[in-house]
Amino acid sequence: MELKVNMSEYLPLRDVVFNTLRQAILRGELKPGERLMEISLANKLGVSRTPIREAIRKLELEGLVLMVPRKGAEVADISEKSLRDVLEVRKALEELAVKLACDKIKSAQIGELKKAAEEFRKTLKSSDITQIAEADVRFHDVICEATDNQKLIQLLNNLREQMYRYRIEYLKRREAYPQLLAEHEDIIRRIENKDKERAAEIVCRHIDNQVEAVIDVIRTKKG
Repeated sequence: MELKVNMSEYLPLRDVVFNTLRQAILRGELKPGERLMEISLANKLGVSRTPIREAIRKLELEGLVLMVPRKGAEVADISEKSLRDVLEVRKALEELAVKLACDKIKSAQIGELKKAAEEFRKTLKSSDITQIAEADVRFHDVICEATDNQKLIQLLNNLREQMYRYRIEYLKRREAYPQLLAEHEDIIRRIENKDKERAAEIVCRHIDNQVEAVIDVIRTKKG
């Protein structure tokens, strides 16, 4: 596997290294269970061990890397337990967020939400799964921002990174795209109509569909 650092990024080296390794894990270039050897990675990326060590520490916080006693760092597996743990919390927080958004959203934010939904629709033609995932994140971020609840926004932002890997796995299933688009449109309509209960119901189903799809992926890989 060939790893390459994009040194044109206007970021500290540790962040560039972190982004490089993160993308390699999310794209499957670094496989679950693969050991992350500091010296080997430093040589491949042409950097010292310090930014590698810092990047691995951040990846561990995101749940993408595990520190195994007497073995060191390795790419974390995607398990049903970790998936359910993360998405159970996400469902509770997003349900609250969409209810608050129904009460607080401004007309300009409705426009932003529709724009985010349209951008997501456009990115579905792309072969870049991370680009599609970022567009999906943006759609949900607009709803979160509309709550005007800084604690909730902070909690969802912290959880977002842990959800990202599962979102990537879900979005690899192109047959799910028509349903995703329909759910986004339905969520917008319910928020516009301030239909809190129905909006919350759709968001919960939206997340449950993701759980089922990713579990299917996990079981298929194990099979």
